[in-house]
Amino acid sequence: MAGKIDAKLVELGITLPQAAAPVAAYVPAVLTGNLLFVSGQVTMDNGALKYVGKVGADISLEDGKAAARLCALNILAQAKAALGGDLDRISRVVKLQGFVNCPDDFTQHPEVINGASELMQDVFGDSGRHARVALGAGSLPRGVATEVDAVFEIA
Repeated sequence: MAGKIDAKLVELGITLPQAAAPVAAYVPAVLTGNLLFVSGQVTMDNGALKYVGKVGADISLEDGKAAARLCALNILAQAKAALGGDLDRISRVVKLQGFVNCPDDFTQHPEVINGASELMQDVFGDSGRHARVALGAGSLPRGVATEVDAVFEIA
């Protein structure tokens, strides 16, 4: 039987991707005490990078927001793997940190990272409301449009 969060994902029409293996010298997630730290997730979709380029130059604001949402889906996949498949163990989304690959004069970082924030709120309700950082970057790994990491409180 699916848990509450799995049922919510189904209700929202969301299928989580497979949790990607790390491509460098880090682990995808660290559980310490009652906190789960999920490493930065990029726009990997079915084993391929999606949304490659700079938001506000190569990629529209709307596609940038979709890229951040995809990062959040990958975060949930990593969290699920780290928690033995049980997303119901997440009692709160504590913080998201989002990076936007963009030109120097781009100023709509918050709107882009809303793609990740809104997903967390849709999935976790009030427990999905979180602290956040939304930053611009001159480049991101493999040229992706966004990268997002997360901190969760675990029950």
